[in-house]
Amino acid sequence: MLLGAAGAGLAQGSDPFVREAPAQAAPVLQGASAAVPAPAPINLTGVQNVTFGSPRSSQNGGVTRVVFDLPDGVSYTLTPTFSGLRLDVQGARVLPTVSGRLGDNVSEYRAGGGQATLITPYPLSLTAGWQAMEATIGSGGRVLILDFGAGVKGGASPELGKLVRTVAQGSAPSAALAPAPTLPAPLPTGTVSVSTAQTTTARATTAQTTLPPGDTVAPAPGGALPPAPALPGADSQTLSALSGQVPGTPRGALLTPPRIGKNPGQTRVVLDLPPGTAYRIVPGGIGLRVELTGVSVTPQVVQNISPELRSWRAETTPGGAVFTLLTGAPTTPRSGWRAQLLPPASGDLSRLAIDLSPALADLTPLAPQEKLLAAVPAVPAARGMAILALSASYVRPRVVIDPGHGGRDPGAVGAVIEKEVVLDVALRVAALLRAAGVDVVLTRDRDGELNPDKNTDLTLRAKMGTPGTQLFVSIHVNAMDARSALRGYGVETWWNPNHPLSSSLAALLQTHVVNETGAYSQGLKNSQSLAVLRNSRIPAALVEIGYTSHPVDGLNLQDTNYRDRVALGIAQGIREALVTGIVDGGAVGGAGK
Repeated sequence: MLLGAAGAGLAQGSDPFVREAPAQAAPVLQGASAAVPAPAPINLTGVQNVTFGSPRSSQNGGVTRVVFDLPDGVSYTLTPTFSGLRLDVQGARVLPTVSGRLGDNVSEYRAGGGQATLITPYPLSLTAGWQAMEATIGSGGRVLILDFGAGVKGGASPELGKLVRTVAQGSAPSAALAPAPTLPAPLPTGTVSVSTAQTTTARATTAQTTLPPGDTVAPAPGGALPPAPALPGADSQTLSALSGQVPGTPRGALLTPPRIGKNPGQTRVVLDLPPGTAYRIVPGGIGLRVELTGVSVTPQVVQNISPELRSWRAETTPGGAVFTLLTGAPTTPRSGWRAQLLPPASGDLSRLAIDLSPALADLTPLAPQEKLLAAVPAVPAARGMAILALSASYVRPRVVIDPGHGGRDPGAVGAVIEKEVVLDVALRVAALLRAAGVDVVLTRDRDGELNPDKNTDLTLRAKMGTPGTQLFVSIHVNAMDARSALRGYGVETWWNPNHPLSSSLAALLQTHVVNETGAYSQGLKNSQSLAVLRNSRIPAALVEIGYTSHPVDGLNLQDTNYRDRVALGIAQGIREALVTGIVDGGAVGGAGK
């Protein structure tokens, strides 16, 4: 029943603003033994008595392993898609199943009707994000072993894949692809290849000890993911209304199930509402609650719809009906969703269209009084300030603002070019702080680098925190490679143990930027040694203000209002650090020694 309801809920309407993901040329890989298997036995009722399903799973590090038993006579095909791996099974009855996570890299499993689908939080290509092989276990049975992970490469083994002529997702058309590398012999459950893990770690360590996250990500082959579609007629500069009413006289009606449109990184839910229907949208920690009056619904639950919409539930209430949309991330009145009441496309049913994505941030303009330079109150130039008292004289606090990259180094490239966006934001931060009485030093105020050698450039930036400088803040845009792009969105702030107060500075910046933008908070990070931070001798932090590789977050970074809010958040975080002190105990000894 659930699977049938899901199919109904996912039916595509005729409205042009409900769109599916771009068509994908998904490779199909035949998995079968060298010999053609005998047909599976069929009982007297005509039903196959061989079943397929009930996967076993384990998690080790960043790799999720899923194992299926392969009864005699069973064959299958593997289809890597934009949302996961599909198995089409022949010679066995697929056990109807809908379940949750099997591990960090398999967010959902659903099966039935001859198919089993493993949903991943990132797209799969022909050879990236997964591996597949068959093995014979001690009892003599055959098993299919599937490994999933953002860093897993290989796809199907040569025995399963052979040569496949196809277009790998996210890449340009090519000739026949070489066979995927052979998987090692199957490992005991819960283990990962040491050599592979060590190689990956070594490669990551070499790059990540110097460069900020995302800087080593190459532009996606074939370009970035397409941007998420906007709601027609909606003004992104106006917060979505939490309540409203369809024009007309209420007549009472039985609502049809919502229509669903899925795009990379964003899911659209459309409710067809008759005249006079009133609605109220209630955001919350588990999703959205849409309360309707003057209508009725057939109670129903549909699960496992998309990464952004885990399930929806329709229920009757004394005054009407309610739809509960269980989302993949919390929603707030300002973020995680967007809605618009649209007039009828035909007939008299208006359409309440709701976009869901954890990357949807607050793009409304700042109120006029906030847009004034007084949005950041003056920082008093006085001795005795918690982290500014470097001498007995009265001084203006000095901070270094570092817009990353520049010149021949563009940084991350996707929906925006990193070097351009971070310079724009840095100039806005500088204007706010200077009006507040802060002496701002920019590592660059135009499109250029300090030195053509990357390591030298980073060292020179860090050393601009000269004696008498209080804080160093670097501004960057993040990115993830194509196979993981949908997992990267929101704001995060990095710090290194270069100074006792760096973590406190990072926490203030993260809090203020998230509060101002409504962006998804990826939290504080310090797992990598970043040259621009570790070479600084004063409190230092690096803010990643969004992901240019994400189809929704990339639109945030293009928006002037979002950049205004990011700049205000950074300036407010710096001001709080200067005025109140980022720890108790008065002056910071040794800042600039």
